[in-house]
Amino acid sequence: MSTILVVDDELGIRALLSEILADEGHTVELAENAGQARAARERSRPDLVLLDIWMPDVDGITLLKEWGSAGLLTMPVIMMSGHGTIDTAAEASRFGASAFLEKPITLQKLLKAVDQALSKPPGPRPPGSAADAAHGSGALAGVLRSATSTAPLGPGGAAGAAPVGLPAVAAAGSTLPPTRQTFDLDRPLREARDAFEKSYFEFHLANEGGSMTRVADKTGLERTHLYRKLKQLGVDLTRTKRNGQG
Repeated sequence: MSTILVVDDELGIRALLSEILADEGHTVELAENAGQARAARERSRPDLVLLDIWMPDVDGITLLKEWGSAGLLTMPVIMMSGHGTIDTAAEASRFGASAFLEKPITLQKLLKAVDQALSKPPGPRPPGSAADAAHGSGALAGVLRSATSTAPLGPGGAAGAAPVGLPAVAAAGSTLPPTRQTFDLDRPLREARDAFEKSYFEFHLANEGGSMTRVADKTGLERTHLYRKLKQLGVDLTRTKRNGQG
């Protein structure tokens, strides 16, 4: 997969993005300021950079301009900000950013932006060029769509699961637990519900090769909630990942 450099002064953001991207198979480098970002870029030559705009020493726009003017913008850069405006997005695009993500960043938008940026890595170009202007218009349109979208990650729950006792449909070629499940309904509601949820999550974990990111996306749960739920239900994550890789 690819090497991705995450530059953000917030430890929680770095940890979350690192976990998600590593779960997708990428190698992740971390930096908390511009100095570390410069060193990491030189050391690892990343295929993509996720760059926060507001940092205490040198802000992300300034670092982006620096890389562009020095001919070092040989990789796509996705800008991130929790206080971004259309003007900020336009400025970032003008200086070579491939996309602009508003915090809090949803899982779907992050993975989509990363996939799109990695599929068309830019070569070095001078900031403010015609190519930047054309490229920037696309990134700016993405920000406008993001600003008008109100569809976050879907609600949790197992509304789409098969009824008790009926077969669940498996994806072709996947290694799955038994597709027909039976449940003992002559037991307390909590125990019956836990048994169903455990089978439900084990099914999706096997179907997605143990990828927590994809299971979270598929089931409509935030990753932190999903981890807590799986731990509570006693799901063996080591076994599901091993089976998915086998």
